[in-house]
Amino acid sequence: MHEIKLRDLLSKDKQLIEEAERVMSYAYNPYSNFFVGAALRTNDGQVFSSANVENSAYGSTICAERGAIMHANAHGQRLYEKLALIGKGKDFESEDVITPCGSCRQMLYEFSSLNDKPLEIIMCNTRIDKIKIATIDELLSMAFGPKELGFDIEKLRNP
Repeated sequence: MHEIKLRDLLSKDKQLIEEAERVMSYAYNPYSNFFVGAALRTNDGQVFSSANVENSAYGSTICAERGAIMHANAHGQRLYEKLALIGKGKDFESEDVITPCGSCRQMLYEFSSLNDKPLEIIMCNTRIDKIKIATIDELLSMAFGPKELGFDIEKLRNP
């Protein structure tokens, strides 16, 4: 994992952060009042985004990262190169970067394992003055996924 300044990112990565920031405002978060936006870029350059959606049955809550994956998958896209993530509270800004929760890390790993290279995750604080980039392999070391179950990855890549 390494820290980077916004000015040093590629233009397309800055746009990914901007999209995550844009959709963050659509979060449905009446319980936590915490807004999260995620934007996922596929290998062919398409961007799919989502905000978190809470539920009174807390286990039914969908994080922004998993929402973006479901959005992309619903459009036949399963090969992802990068995800940008940003968050904030209703009455406060995050000082440190927002990182994926454990459930999201597992789902990100699942789809990353379909690709030829690990998914990169751009994690930002609210003001976007602190940015860290890590691969899913760094965030979820010794992960368990389709390869460990003996699945033919090529068959899983295409819907």
